[in-house]
Amino acid sequence: MSGAAARRLRTLHCKMHLDLASLLLVAAALSLHSVAAYSNGKVTESCKSMKPGHGHASSRKPSPYSITVDKEKFNPGDRITVTLSGSSSGGKSFKGFLIEARDASHPNDHAIGSFTLLNPHDSQLLNCGTSEGSAVSHTHKSGKLEMQVVWNAPSDSPPAVQFLATVVEHYDTYWVKIPSPVITQNNVSPPPILPTTTNGQTVPSTHLTEPFSAEGCGRIKSCLRDPVGCDPQTDPKCYFLSFAKKDVSVVFELSGPAEGYASFALSYDKWMGNDDVYLCVRSRDNVVINSAYVLGRTHPEVSSESSLMDTAWRLSDGVIQCKFRRNIHIPTENCRFNLDESYYIFLASGKAENGLIHRHHQQPLISSGKKTISGPPEDLIGSRSPLIIKTHGTLMLIAWITTVSIGVIIARFYKPMWPGSTLFGEKIWFQVHRILMASTVLLTCIAFILPFAYRGGWSKKAGAHPFLGCTVLALTILQPLMAILRPHPDSLRRYIFNWMHWGTGTVARIIAVAAMFLGAHQQALVLPSPSSTLVLSGFVVWDVAAHLLLELHNYHLFRKGKNATDDEQEILNSYVHVPEGNLFKKVVLTIYICGNAGFLIALLTDIYFV
Repeated sequence: MSGAAARRLRTLHCKMHLDLASLLLVAAALSLHSVAAYSNGKVTESCKSMKPGHGHASSRKPSPYSITVDKEKFNPGDRITVTLSGSSSGGKSFKGFLIEARDASHPNDHAIGSFTLLNPHDSQLLNCGTSEGSAVSHTHKSGKLEMQVVWNAPSDSPPAVQFLATVVEHYDTYWVKIPSPVITQNNVSPPPILPTTTNGQTVPSTHLTEPFSAEGCGRIKSCLRDPVGCDPQTDPKCYFLSFAKKDVSVVFELSGPAEGYASFALSYDKWMGNDDVYLCVRSRDNVVINSAYVLGRTHPEVSSESSLMDTAWRLSDGVIQCKFRRNIHIPTENCRFNLDESYYIFLASGKAENGLIHRHHQQPLISSGKKTISGPPEDLIGSRSPLIIKTHGTLMLIAWITTVSIGVIIARFYKPMWPGSTLFGEKIWFQVHRILMASTVLLTCIAFILPFAYRGGWSKKAGAHPFLGCTVLALTILQPLMAILRPHPDSLRRYIFNWMHWGTGTVARIIAVAAMFLGAHQQALVLPSPSSTLVLSGFVVWDVAAHLLLELHNYHLFRKGKNATDDEQEILNSYVHVPEGNLFKKVVLTIYICGNAGFLIALLTDIYFV
């Protein structure tokens, strides 16, 4: 079987076996400031275990909730009212729940009977057994103080029935299979009642006493670090992942400054989706360590079974550190990748609330190449900016720092230059201007497409930057269309074109500069701050200064009355062409082009090498 076919098969298995509908499971579309969750209660995949797939163990504290019934005896066909509520004084609200009826002598079997809803707004029926409507769950995550439903006893009811409820107070606080009193059939001897098992997911962890160290990176263990060469033992801002083979397993160490969680993922490509994920999530004063899987650009689906061993963690001064070991091959879990294969490695971190992770606060660090996890030690390097986004930034900077700026200044101040020379049958200034502006349109169009290709659509997390970019693109395309339809230079309407052409171009440049300032701090392309902002500010000052200098030079010659042009209605103002003026302008143009190139090189250096 080829590698691609194996990956497709693994993805299919994960889609079939992941607990996609776990109780109160949070899904994708996480915003910068809030978490949008699929709290719709459609949890049929959790019917048998009744366990949420939250990656946290069920609470060991006594449950503040209880489930009661209105009858102790029943007959087949009876309707029994079941009530779930807070047992503490005044009641305690809950966000999610799942209620089922089980055979009291076989409480771990499938649900029996069916329910009737009394509050359709807050509850819904699920098909958890052979009968339709054999379970009830929530429809939203808003707090609920009580939930009542009616259970319809089937004709083949067992002698004894017990109702079980899983209740979620917060994402990391829940109780599994809270039992109700057992009800029995009239005139039927009840069988022995077996205790209910909750099977809470728990991964015992120890506490690390010392921070991790970068010593041995590239010699005895592989490391991926940001910044390059940092050491988590001495640098609290160091994002650090190390891994080393140990017999038939691999030991991982993960460290990073994070308010809620640190994580890494193994991926076949540099695109998020179908990845093997490992999470270290802060939950109050503890760290919960889990394996998970990502299907597409979604929230990680926590594995219902733990494949991690020797887990340990440490919290200190805002730094989360965790350590664990897992086998190279785990045949019982289709979503766990084999560690003797090569993958790209993602490093991410972000906020967490009550154990629920939010979207990572910056672009993940992605290794520059694939790495065999159980292979020889290497000191890896990575980048937080995908190449496609770097290319987008590069093309936009070339267009709006060099081609546009030079093309505008040529048209504005250099028309009288080279009066007797032509290029391809047109005046030199016009051909240079046209070539530079056509290049700008081409570069802008190509660059505009790249972020959409990377994101797969519109980015809701990029703020005003994409809106400004769309405006710039529209104005950029409008400019050559107006130029094609421009009237003859001697036309009485020529001044209308001059004003529109100048105004549209000026507005486009102003908006483009604003977009560059915002783009320099986008999550997918975070340039060094404040150095990148200072470079962009320097370019703006440089450009304005060049225009002012040439305007003052023209004004000085005009005041002297030397060979000023007489077309004063044109938006481009007055032009002069005297030998001394031409020499000065040539010097200014040369310095201006060199300066623009310097600003461009500085920003490109930030993009590719910082």
